[in-house]
Amino acid sequence: MPAPADVHTVHAAIEEAAGLLNLPCPPDTVLPVLKAFEPFEGGVIFSASAGEGHAGDLDLTIQVPRAVTDPYAHALAHGLVPRTGHPVSTLLAELARHVAVDEYLIDFGVIAGFNKIYVHFPRDPQSVARLAALPSMPRALADHADLFARHGLDRVAMLSVDYRKRTVNPYFACPDGLAARTLPALLADLGLPAPDDELVESARKTFRTYVTLGWESSRIERISFARALDLPLVTARTEPEIVRFVTGTPYTYDGERFSISIVKWSADDTWFNVGSYYQFGPLQREVLGKVPR
Repeated sequence: MPAPADVHTVHAAIEEAAGLLNLPCPPDTVLPVLKAFEPFEGGVIFSASAGEGHAGDLDLTIQVPRAVTDPYAHALAHGLVPRTGHPVSTLLAELARHVAVDEYLIDFGVIAGFNKIYVHFPRDPQSVARLAALPSMPRALADHADLFARHGLDRVAMLSVDYRKRTVNPYFACPDGLAARTLPALLADLGLPAPDDELVESARKTFRTYVTLGWESSRIERISFARALDLPLVTARTEPEIVRFVTGTPYTYDGERFSISIVKWSADDTWFNVGSYYQFGPLQREVLGKVPR
């Protein structure tokens, strides 16, 4: 495996990616996070959202160094997240006690700052029931257990905790995607508008389906379907700078750039997120190597 990239190399790549979106890359937001979570031993991913009300930032997902065993405490010690008595502050520790964690990742925006911590456990996927039993987990996960089971969403391979918005995302593994009939039925059960056929065909090739849950209500705030990049669909339905971004970001590995597209649904909107890998970690290569293109 190549030597980990240094802070200045990664920062330069972030500046280049931000420029593709016509965004600044303020060092007082970006550098404190990079310095707190170096060295960059594994995955580094650029991502951006498209559509009115969703665009306007460049998000970075970075694998946490192996030496950092508690990324929340680490972020707290570096002043990246506020100290709080909310259950969002204890969920990560509960997960670590009950799940065989393969890796942690963080997410931050070049404008917004630190957002999330991801707990990735694809080799020890968890049932909804087991995760819902954690004391700090939002009640919404248990409340929708029957709905998830009805649509074959029963094995969670990753969970993210958003400290800024106080939400969580359970990521369901979908190694074979979803049946064409499943996706419209799932959206209907969630009370979401019916998608057109082109969106169904694209989104059903998902390798990870995830929902957004909070502590304040049992409502599923949105549902998202991640797949290998569907460039024709993204080109037809997003702004030109999103296409420029997802096809032009720098990357460090041999072969073609690997990118993903995510279709997101809420009660009010449908929009896209796109992501491109700057650097792979071994586990990401293993997981994404099985994703249909």
